[in-house]
Amino acid sequence: MKKALGFFAGLVLLALAGGAARTASIGWGGGDTDIGFWWTVIASFLTIAALGALVGTAIHSRPDSR
Repeated sequence: MKKALGFFAGLVLLALAGGAARTASIGWGGGDTDIGFWWTVIASFLTIAALGALVGTAIHSRPDSR
């Protein structure tokens, strides 16, 4: 159950990162460089968090080899 929740959390964070990246793209395209820049920063942080959740779940849900 913990494995499924960890991967679900990672996927939710990836979806949020995608939305932030889309908003950044709209900001850059509309000439609002400040909006584009800060949403790019937010998208980057969310992507890092998502990868941390996915990789951490994969590492910590492995069976012990002892």
